[in-house]
Amino acid sequence: MRRARPDDLAALVGLLADDVRGAARETPGDLAPYREAFARIDADPRTLLAVAVGGGTVIGTLQLTYLPGLSHRGGTRAQIEAVRVAAGERGRGLGGRMVAWAVEQARSHGCRMVQLTSDAARADAHRFYTRLGFSASHVGFKLALEDPRA
Repeated sequence: MRRARPDDLAALVGLLADDVRGAARETPGDLAPYREAFARIDADPRTLLAVAVGGGTVIGTLQLTYLPGLSHRGGTRAQIEAVRVAAGERGRGLGGRMVAWAVEQARSHGCRMVQLTSDAARADAHRFYTRLGFSASHVGFKLALEDPRA
């Protein structure tokens, strides 16, 4: 695992687009909006966009964001987002190792909790996170907003 670099961008977007939901919302042929987003993420000291590399190729990714808060006696939370593993690497334990790595990063940053959300339709992902020790303790809500760039 390492911090993502700008030259990883095409591979990262490819991972995001490599499923039914991602294929409908991502545009791997147009990296311009992703370049802007990557620059914002990379400049944020509380956010780490990480990649798993195997054989010199990006084979997985996740985003880890540290969220300071008042709850839990002022504890910081770590939010894991966008966990993706390349199709040819799935089923080999890479996702579990990536999440374990993220949990250790959170622990080393003094976080009191690690949290994540998963699309309600992703039953396999829910089983995966439960196996890793996460509990489905809350119900998440989202509100889609118009893209201000549109």
